[in-house]
Amino acid sequence: MAKEIERKFLVIGDSWRKDVTASIHYIQGYFTTNKACSIRVRMSGESASLNIKSATLGITRTEYEYPIPCHDANEMLENLCNKPLLEKTRFHVQHHDHLWEVDVFSGDNAGLVVAEIELQSADEPFSKPDWAGADVSDDPRYYNVCLVKHPYKNW
Repeated sequence: MAKEIERKFLVIGDSWRKDVTASIHYIQGYFTTNKACSIRVRMSGESASLNIKSATLGITRTEYEYPIPCHDANEMLENLCNKPLLEKTRFHVQHHDHLWEVDVFSGDNAGLVVAEIELQSADEPFSKPDWAGADVSDDPRYYNVCLVKHPYKNW
């Protein structure tokens, strides 16, 4: 079983930008969800994936991800996913021994900037950068699937 262990933090300021090593633009959509899981399709450039993630609250969740043809992903995003679609640019920032992913949202979630760090275990120690603010790992409002239903612009 695939597990994702991830902590999520609000981002303070722009000082993280000086350490960006890569960026990726994502467009993603969610199908009808239930209390057990969310199902997402994501496009990034010339690649696409289908992702199934448990709806568990907290930093550890079950996650499966599979590559799919871009043509299929485009059709799913256009015809099957809930609207609005979620758009963000993900920036990779190395800080000490960990890769941080800073998501800068656009569209209905413009203004929201969140940093994520994936860990090998829930108790793995890590150095929190100065630009990482409040830990929002347990706040469902910041889950991407929830940002489709309740966009940041409406908070």
